[in-house]
Amino acid sequence: MPQNFKGSEVLRTPDERFANLPGFPFTPFYLDALPSFSGLRMHYLNENPEGRYTFLCLHGEPTWSYLYRRMIPIFTEAGHQVVAPDFFGFGRSDKPEEDSLYTFDFHRQSLIEFITALDLKNIVMVCQDWGGVLGLTLPMDMPERFVGLFVMDTLIGNGEGIPQSFFDWRNYMRSTPDLDCAKLLKRACAHLTDEEAVAYNAPFPDARYKAGVRRFPELVPDNPNAQGADISRRAEKWLNENWSGKAVAVAGMQDPVLPPDMLRAIAANIKNCPPPLEVAEAGHFVQEWGVDFTRRALDILDLPDFR
Repeated sequence: MPQNFKGSEVLRTPDERFANLPGFPFTPFYLDALPSFSGLRMHYLNENPEGRYTFLCLHGEPTWSYLYRRMIPIFTEAGHQVVAPDFFGFGRSDKPEEDSLYTFDFHRQSLIEFITALDLKNIVMVCQDWGGVLGLTLPMDMPERFVGLFVMDTLIGNGEGIPQSFFDWRNYMRSTPDLDCAKLLKRACAHLTDEEAVAYNAPFPDARYKAGVRRFPELVPDNPNAQGADISRRAEKWLNENWSGKAVAVAGMQDPVLPPDMLRAIAANIKNCPPPLEVAEAGHFVQEWGVDFTRRALDILDLPDFR
């Protein structure tokens, strides 16, 4: 068990909290040798590792890889590998207790080193919320690894145009340092069973484990000089001018935090991306409505069989 990371105590959620979660039969895998993160262990799922394309599923706030449980079987049934990491501070990954360690650059670098450590190739990035804020900045720096984008409710953190609804959410988080993730997910996704909602609390025995959850809302680049804003602007330009892969976007039409117009603008900016699929009943956590639209999105991506 790691004791500290850069002077911060590191917490590791007990395994028994993840036992028998509904709809989540997947085997955990771990990386504990990322060069910049000595002393930290990152959890990930790796389903159908011999699949054609690698669907890299990136979660957001305050979720973890459990969010992709409805989509993973559809990707694997279509013959693809699915890799779904938990960001540090979330899920089964280690959780430094010191809030200030969690920065835009901290999380982005962890993704770069994760992809490199597993030598992932032929990647279709599946991203939502912070998974997109961070993930959409990666293809320009490793274009040889990415062939597709599957983008759900998110934003590109260029420091401009952030809706008031996001600031309202951030203010709520500032007043709620011990967020009840189960209650939030149940409110946002009324069709969840109580057991499914409670699974979102599994990573967090108490407030000490929630530094990553507290910090994510603070890390959205909300002005042009914020950390991550410059690299996000460069990524936005690169996706518009240089992206050569496939792309699909999916919008939850009931998202109260990131309105559908934001995703429409992102899709319009990504070269080769058609207008978003619109899921009328879906809110911010689009993946929880993911069965039908995932199949439709795969048809739109129309990935060639390179075997």
